[in-house]
Amino acid sequence: MLYPLTFQPIFKDKIWGGQKIHTVLGKDFAQGPANRLPNCGETWEISGVEGNVSVVKDGPLAGQSLTDLLREHKGELVGKHVYKKFGDTFPLLVKFIDANDDLSIQVHPNDQLAKERHNSFGKTEMWYIMQADAGASLNSGFARTVSREEYVKAVQDNTLMAILNIEPALPGDVFFLPAGRVHYIGKGLLLAEIQQTSDITYRIYDFDRVDDKGQKRELHTEQAIDAIDYQHHDDYKTQYEKVLNQSVNAVSCDYFVTNVLHFDQEVMHDYSHLDSFVILVCVEGSATIRTEGGHEMPIKLGECALIPASINSVTIVPDGEMTMLESYVPGT
Repeated sequence: MLYPLTFQPIFKDKIWGGQKIHTVLGKDFAQGPANRLPNCGETWEISGVEGNVSVVKDGPLAGQSLTDLLREHKGELVGKHVYKKFGDTFPLLVKFIDANDDLSIQVHPNDQLAKERHNSFGKTEMWYIMQADAGASLNSGFARTVSREEYVKAVQDNTLMAILNIEPALPGDVFFLPAGRVHYIGKGLLLAEIQQTSDITYRIYDFDRVDDKGQKRELHTEQAIDAIDYQHHDDYKTQYEKVLNQSVNAVSCDYFVTNVLHFDQEVMHDYSHLDSFVILVCVEGSATIRTEGGHEMPIKLGECALIPASINSVTIVPDGEMTMLESYVPGT
């Protein structure tokens, strides 16, 4: 019988990473003296990306990979319509990201371009800001509509920053980034990211930094040109109202729906109509998740739970005020 699943984090050492994965989220990314990571830029919490497939952490299924579970349980795990569309590939990737320095300016291809070039899904994503140092900001899109030629010249002249839209970022802010939107996460931000299952990134500019061997990271200048949406959009920050003891929709797109749950009292959520798995990401506080079968699972800041599609409802019992993201794949 399936139950709410947690997975072993997959830690990623990044040139821009820091220590908040440990100091704020309480995750130990020092995997023994020989493999001690100097920092951790990302932790992949639920992943079906080839070569980085999540492994169940707790319960009777501990040690099994997400791919093996999907092959065995199919629609019972992810929902019939989800399995029909994606087969043995889990469709979403959930991360926590600690930007101790600015990430590169980058863009992700859409489904069509990613399929043509990489035989991969595209990468549409969203960010939920969990913690922000004073004055922290990020980039989402352009400050005005630019032509392809203007963009190319800005890259060549090293004046790209002048045409980017820079947004201040505070805890609780949500940013939706469809494939094609130029972006970077700014220094001092800790966030949760929910995205399509893809690891295709076109790096446009990396602030001329070098690694410990004096090497610059690869840029993908030419590949990015055809992937970019050059239009200006009026509101890059998602507007939603965080309401106590209500589920508030923040993002709805073809790939995922994400609601923000901010509670200080027990609540029951009925998932029987979704025909999809549900991912719960704890971004503030802690709670206990109970299922109709009597299973109980604690969840705290920096933890994620995968609720299989076969579980029709869960009861969330918060320990004081807590906030979770609730994501699933919409029906067609």
